[in-house]
Amino acid sequence: AARGFPGANINVIARKAGISIGAMYKYFGSKEDPFLTIIEQAQGLLVDVLAEIDRSDGDIFDKLEAMVRAAQTYARRHPELHQIYLDMTSEGLSHLSRKLSGKMETVSARLYKRLMRAAMEQGTVDSAMDANVAALCIDNLILMLQYSYTSDYFKERMKIFLGPDALDDDEKMVQGVMGFIRGALAGKSR
Repeated sequence: AARGFPGANINVIARKAGISIGAMYKYFGSKEDPFLTIIEQAQGLLVDVLAEIDRSDGDIFDKLEAMVRAAQTYARRHPELHQIYLDMTSEGLSHLSRKLSGKMETVSARLYKRLMRAAMEQGTVDSAMDANVAALCIDNLILMLQYSYTSDYFKERMKIFLGPDALDDDEKMVQGVMGFIRGALAGKSR
């Protein structure tokens, strides 16, 4: 997480893990293998969080608010996973893009699309919008929020937009993001 995938050194990783290089290669055949293992663990966290939110009561807005809150919580609790996720999206790892994006994004894409379609059928959100585009926009919004809590670059970016204390009031952020989402999804139907 600290050096990114290109800067990571398998010898340093083994030393910090307190194991020999030989033992490291017994568990992992290449530098990509521990990276993919970490991504798999992060995906497991994502699956668990989204499943819990999906099972919860409430409409689409209640569930999206729970996702925004989870994004804040998990970004702060697991900043290294978000740094690795950000690294995963770089061109330097484009050879893994199809494999990794399928693993990480499918679970959230399915949930967002299903929530959008159900909300459209219920008349909670504008039925004229494209559910897939709306799902992508919501996911992008929440993803950028996560980066804003973990990446120094995105923290500074958030401060430029929201002021120097932008990271100090999580509730204000939740309410602001949800106000935007409600307005965007209500569209013509409200």
